[in-house]
Amino acid sequence: MMPETATFEMHPNLRKFLSAQPKRLWIGGKWVEARSGKSFETCNPATGDALARVAEADRADVEEAVRAARKATEGPWSSLSPSERGKLLYRIAELLEKHAEELAQLESLDNGKTIREAQKGDLPLAVDLFRYYAGWPTKIHGETIPVSVPYLPGARFFHYTVREPVGVVGAIIPWNFPLLMAAERIAPALACGNTVILKPAEQTPLSALRLGEILEEAGLPEGVCNILPGFGPTAGRALAEHPGVDKITFTGSTEVGREIVKASAGNLKRISLELGGKSPNIVFADADLELAVKGMFMGIFYNQGQCCSAGSRVFVEKSCFDALLEKMVERAKTVRQGPGLDPKTQMGPLVSQEQLDRVAGYVESGKKEGAQLLCGGVRGEGALSKGYFFKPTVFAGVRDEMRIAQEEIFGPVATVLPFESFEEVVQRANGTAYGLVAGVWTQDIKRALRLAQVLQAGTVWINCYHFVDAAAPWGGYKQSGYGREKGQYAIDLYTQIKSVWVDLN
Repeated sequence: MMPETATFEMHPNLRKFLSAQPKRLWIGGKWVEARSGKSFETCNPATGDALARVAEADRADVEEAVRAARKATEGPWSSLSPSERGKLLYRIAELLEKHAEELAQLESLDNGKTIREAQKGDLPLAVDLFRYYAGWPTKIHGETIPVSVPYLPGARFFHYTVREPVGVVGAIIPWNFPLLMAAERIAPALACGNTVILKPAEQTPLSALRLGEILEEAGLPEGVCNILPGFGPTAGRALAEHPGVDKITFTGSTEVGREIVKASAGNLKRISLELGGKSPNIVFADADLELAVKGMFMGIFYNQGQCCSAGSRVFVEKSCFDALLEKMVERAKTVRQGPGLDPKTQMGPLVSQEQLDRVAGYVESGKKEGAQLLCGGVRGEGALSKGYFFKPTVFAGVRDEMRIAQEEIFGPVATVLPFESFEEVVQRANGTAYGLVAGVWTQDIKRALRLAQVLQAGTVWINCYHFVDAAAPWGGYKQSGYGREKGQYAIDLYTQIKSVWVDLN
């Protein structure tokens, strides 16, 4: 655990939470050990030191959680009025806001992200998701449809539709925004009347477990939400395969997404996937260049580059390429790295040794393929060598077919590429298997809107980057997944429609 310093004092509630060891699973409203008795360590990425031991769920625990969730769907939860569900979600939002300081510290400790990002981004967004979906339960309704039966002229029918919960939702979330991703899945699922089994990433299970305590404090009925830390090949696969799970929502790599789809085929459960990205961030010469540099920088280096939406391919119009590249490199070289809990830190460590090795491997690949490394490309030195730090990295001289320009690195590695024409940059921007997001920087609004029409991306930001909201849909094209989380679009993911005919003849 990171020692306390003059710049950081651990919140008393966080100290209490971490002192209670080992962490247990939350199943059926009770905190229980894993059936196998197994546990694993979760570490502080800034030091490599253990933070906590956590019970390791596997197939037997998934079985128990499914029973608890199914029982809850038939119990008091199913008869709770929409208004009462909304009040409960609002109460969860209030408690998250009350505990925001300790939760931000916990997120920084377990994930490595800066405390500023956790405080200004993750926590307010998580609170807002519960507050936003607190308003939805009373707005989820069907409709009446005028129908006729061609082979029964003159026959009269009354037809209406009903939106009902899908049932038991298995939510498998990633380690880059642990609490935020949990909120993004739990809030709409509960708003629609479902029950949830949440499997947080094994690298970052702590904020999900603390969220479980908050859900308990809010009065969530037993079994409505269950939290199972564990590993993908065991707990994750068991959840995806289980015939008692009606839907899987997954955020993670495209490779694992394919495995989720295969595993879920047994009962043809519903699937929504938010997968990888290799997003273009496109800068035209007429853009506000100072603003564009900030957008380029945030696009790739926010959260240590560990974002599915990272703007890792920076396309810059040739006439301003050299000037913007110089500014990008200069800015990258001045980034202050350190433990995420230090308020002066601008970039924390990567989440794990595995991720550090992955990023370093891509950098070596780029160099071998002939790309020009302009800065970074190495792990942290000196006091940072214990943690999983990697310096902000910028490549030029990159060809579109290189691995660093085609594959998701998930780290602070930018490839900066020149372009000459609108048509050229459209073709190149769309030239990967992914299609999650894109950024456009120009003062020509007609050009920006034309580009937004032809870019193959689920989200297009114009003269901004990395802005999200609970009401705005989120998802991708191509191998970046399918389905749209957040906003009213998530209601479609977490409900099913029943068609009812009444004979009036």
